Amino acid sequence: MNYKNLGNTDLKVSTICLGTMTWGEQNTQAEAFEQMNFALEEGVNFWDTAELYAVPPRKETYGDTEKIIGNWFDQTKNRDKVILATKVAGPSRDYLRGGENSFTGSNLKSALDNSLKRLKTDYIDLYQLHWPERNVNNFGRLGYVHKENEWNQFEEVLFELDSYIRQGKIRYVGLSNETPWGALNYLQLSKDKNLPRMMSIQNPYSLLNRSYEVGLAEVSVREQIGCLAYSPLASGYLSGKYRNKKFPKGSRMERDYDFWTRYRKPNTEDAVDLYYKISEKFDLNMSQMSIKFCEIQDFMTSVIIGATTMEQLKTNIESVNVNLSDEVIKEINAVQKIYPNPCP
Repeated sequence: MNYKNLGNTDLKVSTICLGTMTWGEQNTQAEAFEQMNFALEEGVNFWDTAELYAVPPRKETYGDTEKIIGNWFDQTKNRDKVILATKVAGPSRDYLRGGENSFTGSNLKSALDNSLKRLKTDYIDLYQLHWPERNVNNFGRLGYVHKENEWNQFEEVLFELDSYIRQGKIRYVGLSNETPWGALNYLQLSKDKNLPRMMSIQNPYSLLNRSYEVGLAEVSVREQIGCLAYSPLASGYLSGKYRNKKFPKGSRMERDYDFWTRYRKPNTEDAVDLYYKISEKFDLNMSQMSIKFCEIQDFMTSVIIGATTMEQLKTNIESVNVNLSDEVIKEINAVQKIYPNPCP
């Protein structure tokens, strides 16, 4: 396994991060336990979850993923072996603290304390803001329309997070679904006001969405705030299993077709077919090729993998041992020129 520093800290995290959002929806607790046991044995020490999980989000399963992880910690006593990341959700669903939840005050306190309770731990290693409170183009949305809504000032958010760091409930903080403007504002305030520094940005990055490279890549490298890539396989499209419009039984697309519209775009299938041909030409597993391409980027800290079967998990973790030649990279970049970011 490979490891990198989280932000500018001395904390070493595995460059493969265990994603958990299917636990409690597509995966049972027993299956999740098996995944956690195996990942830890393989040197994966970095796990990512969120209060909102399982996914697709539903009132009935809200918080279930954190509960499963907490039960595993309770049973195995392995909390000290895991660098644990979770997220607080911004304004969203009515069942989540009334839908008007913010990153300050009683909302943040409630979110954090309840996550700690579900996770059965006294502290969270990396506490992330799941998406900005302000109006931004996240989750694949384009056509930015500026709107000044009632979002808290960044300084207030950092002061609030600082109080929980001082209490020992949080070690480090990070961002998710954030923009270059937002990331730089948080970083500047942390310098000017001696407030907690954001250590990571969890945003989408894959062969079908390399938009992170446009602005955030430079921010990541210059400011030591690396990317935690989610959806490196574009919800399974980059495994090749959905080629020719096939949706295997039990897959995300088969189970929740209407939820995963983000990757059903006009050029998705054509781009996937070309990447598949590259993997075939160079005798590479398509999933491993796709994950490894993410892992080797200079701005990358860790790639978050999500698996519903042990076979998928083993394949994804073994991607760390794959080497992509210059010729493979050249051909991958050629596809990007033909179909630039088909799934932003």
